[in-house]
Amino acid sequence: MKLIVDENISFGKEAFSIFGEVIFAHGRKITNNMLTDADALITRSITKVDEELLSGTNIKFVGTATIGTDHIDLNYLKEKGIAFSSAAGCNSNAVKEYVLAAVSHIYKHHGIDLKDKSIGIIGVGNIGTKVAAISETLGLKVLRNDPPLKRLPAGQAGETGSNIYCGLEEALKCDIITCHVPLNKEGVDKTVHLINEETLRIIRPGALLINSSRGVVVDNKALRERLEREGDIFVTMDVWENEPNIDIALMNMSDITTPHIAGYSLEGKVNGTTMIYKALCNYLDVEPEWSPEMPEISDRQIDIGSAETTLDLLNALLNKSYPILDDNKLLREQNSIGEDQRGNYFDGLRKNYHFRRELQNYNASSSQVKSKHEKILKDLGVNIV
Repeated sequence: MKLIVDENISFGKEAFSIFGEVIFAHGRKITNNMLTDADALITRSITKVDEELLSGTNIKFVGTATIGTDHIDLNYLKEKGIAFSSAAGCNSNAVKEYVLAAVSHIYKHHGIDLKDKSIGIIGVGNIGTKVAAISETLGLKVLRNDPPLKRLPAGQAGETGSNIYCGLEEALKCDIITCHVPLNKEGVDKTVHLINEETLRIIRPGALLINSSRGVVVDNKALRERLEREGDIFVTMDVWENEPNIDIALMNMSDITTPHIAGYSLEGKVNGTTMIYKALCNYLDVEPEWSPEMPEISDRQIDIGSAETTLDLLNALLNKSYPILDDNKLLREQNSIGEDQRGNYFDGLRKNYHFRRELQNYNASSSQVKSKHEKILKDLGVNIV
């Protein structure tokens, strides 16, 4: 069996070499010729998998170690009888922690209190559900916007039925707005430029807008113009239109900018690999034998002794597990790079990313834990020892 595997898939060699010959390639450089005599393709979100890529090849199985499938022509795969699997939900915990890192840094830096604040969650799938749950634990007022779920019958639309979902306009009036929608290019649930010139007007001054879903969900030009004209909202951008050649002016005007790495915890990446590995085992009707050996963390202890407020606690935790400004600083170094090299630099940041570890790997001393913080720590997965 011959497999073509994106070179940036964590544990790709360990997981897929057991099936046969593995050829590793850059995701943007996988071509039709490479796939002619290959049996399986394991990719990520930057490879467009469609008729142009697969026509005339021997590919029988396609797996994407990502949560999204907008880069996959699912109709073509079905038409040709090509088996497919994605890794839905693999990095949902990592993205949740990314959102918390952005909120906690911006609020702490600007002296804003979390108390009595609201969060509008646009898209309530694997990630949005986790963001909603921890937001409620933190005491935020949570508004959920998800039209497809709202249309479902009450018994299928969530624990309390369709009444828990609000309209987009209502969600956009919150203090914090975070996007977690899939990329839908057309139809009643189209998400391309869901946040556009018109809907940006709804966002009130002082609000924080976070996009870690898909770059084209937010109209980058319209957002840049809002910031140029008003400069009155906080912005965190992880995903961009026209990646890897992003809008440098928008980057410079945003509060936190990162190179499409919100889901890049080691746990999230390994979860994606493991899910596709098991799917391929199932397709081939073989018993899974491989499991990842995660590296140890040398310093698991987080000092939360001086954390009085919820915001203090979040900052203590996330400054240890994920100092988001490190990624922000690295992306902004594009300002000192020639325009023709910026795309390669963006891709390089992703390829060579030092995967962070999730809060479930860290400990807090029981002697430092205040009773009001116990549930927050538990829901974040922090071990109290």
